[in-house]
Amino acid sequence: MDVIARAWSKAVRTALPGPWRAGLVIRELVGALLLGGLAVPIEVASRTGLAPVMGPAVAVLFLLRRGLPATVLVLTAVACGLGGGPLPLLICAGWSAGARVRRVAVLVGSFTAGWMLMTLLGVAKDAGQAPAKLIVGFTLGGFLLLAVLPALWGRYRAQRRALMDALRERNEQLMRERAMVAHQARLRERHRIAQDMHDSLGHQLALISVHTGALEVDRTLTDRQREAVGVLRLAAVAAMRELREVVGVLHDESSMTPSVPGAGSGAVAGGPPGVAAVGPAAGGVGTGGVDGIEGLVASSRAAGTVVSLARDGERRALSASAGHAAYRVVQEALTNAHKHAPGAPITVALRYEPDALVVEVVNPAAPEPVGVRAGGAAPAVSGGQGLTGLRERARLVGGMVHAGPTAEAGFRLAAVLPYQGAEGAGGAGTAAVDGGADSGADGAWGAEGASGWAFDGALPVGPAPARRRSPAIGCAIGGVAVLVALLGLLVWGVVGFVRSAQDATVPQAVYEEIRLGTPEEEVRRLLPPGSPFFTQNLRGTGPTPPSGSVCHYFISDAPVGGWNEDDAIRFCFKDGALVDKQHYRVKQ
Repeated sequence: MDVIARAWSKAVRTALPGPWRAGLVIRELVGALLLGGLAVPIEVASRTGLAPVMGPAVAVLFLLRRGLPATVLVLTAVACGLGGGPLPLLICAGWSAGARVRRVAVLVGSFTAGWMLMTLLGVAKDAGQAPAKLIVGFTLGGFLLLAVLPALWGRYRAQRRALMDALRERNEQLMRERAMVAHQARLRERHRIAQDMHDSLGHQLALISVHTGALEVDRTLTDRQREAVGVLRLAAVAAMRELREVVGVLHDESSMTPSVPGAGSGAVAGGPPGVAAVGPAAGGVGTGGVDGIEGLVASSRAAGTVVSLARDGERRALSASAGHAAYRVVQEALTNAHKHAPGAPITVALRYEPDALVVEVVNPAAPEPVGVRAGGAAPAVSGGQGLTGLRERARLVGGMVHAGPTAEAGFRLAAVLPYQGAEGAGGAGTAAVDGGADSGADGAWGAEGASGWAFDGALPVGPAPARRRSPAIGCAIGGVAVLVALLGLLVWGVVGFVRSAQDATVPQAVYEEIRLGTPEEEVRRLLPPGSPFFTQNLRGTGPTPPSGSVCHYFISDAPVGGWNEDDAIRFCFKDGALVDKQHYRVKQ
């Protein structure tokens, strides 16, 4: 029972697909009652005797057309072959089939099968009353007009609706992606601010800490002055700790950034810290390029640290991104040396190799234990963000960074930076690094990414869709073909109608020429072949024919008295001779 119930439920859902809203229910019921009620008087006028059955059948088929469009079309065509009552339903069935049947093969097959069944039943029902060719042409023209044309219009409307829905969904997707890109632009700016805060402010605070540490052990200061200097140094250390916490929060928030489809390898959204568009640090020393390294060295020397700067090789121009990366490497190395090895001499070396600039900063072990300052100060603050940012900066310009202890318990930080960076190689990171602080989303997204996505400003618009042909073209071609076919059938029908009328008409002179007793073969040579289409209503009319005779009916070419009269001619044959001929008027 459960299997039967599930099968019945599935069949009902297939035949009557929902959702059945109140407006749809009312519309469907009104349509079913209207078409079912219209089919009854049409069948009564056609005298087929199918009126009691055809009305309910039309109503049921109308309700099923949404779920079973192809089946309803075929059944409606069969019903139209039996009577004229379902002809209005044929329009609705054609519309539903064109709009709801997606597979072209099923659509063409259902229309072909419907027309063939309709034609066969029409020929079988009206055989003897009209020529078969006339019935075929009439059913073909009616089917094209009542079923195929509505189907073409319904298919056009359905395809246009589907296209508009797809465009609406695409627009909504692009709006969502636009919001995501705008959000990522803000996060990239946070990255830039965080890295500049880490590099520039951290370096300056480290210098303040070194200066105050040196003053704290100055013997010329009084105890009150030394206490004030200690407070200043502790404030610098606390400021560095708070700076690390702020930078860490910015990095943590940015690490949760959702990725946008189409971002190339150079897109920095959601990546490691410090890889956003960069420029000279606000408040930093120097210009932010290789020329600014001398200013960093001078600042460290002013703090009382022995710093040597060596240059080797023929100096060559670097790209803006590579020069800024070299500046940041030296700045981070000096800051770490001041914090972790105070008082130790520092060596900065710039070696211009044939294909890259090598930046190296080395310092030996601190003269005193790491993290200990005069007066038992707290250990140096380190957030672990600086080296990560340096590695990402170097990667984006096509270089690399190495950091680690030396054999003398010191520390070495070195970077290899190509002269042209990723720009010369066409790398993906150029837009992100060289875009500058003001590039924003346009700088990062203004070119085509490595994944093949096309970008327009800050909005990724996805791969360009293939050019689709308008649904109106195919439907218009089909409509023109149907109209041409209907015109051809109309011309063919007019010609056939004229010929049938000529085949059923006997000239008045011929009628008067024929005499009773003339052999049947001789009379038939004088008469046209006849046409049941025009003479069907004349059978059994006129005076009573002679007993045992066979009569043939024609119409006369003589003018009739009224529009509801036919001028009939009858010839009756018996035993191979003409035994009776009549010329009379018949009321229609």
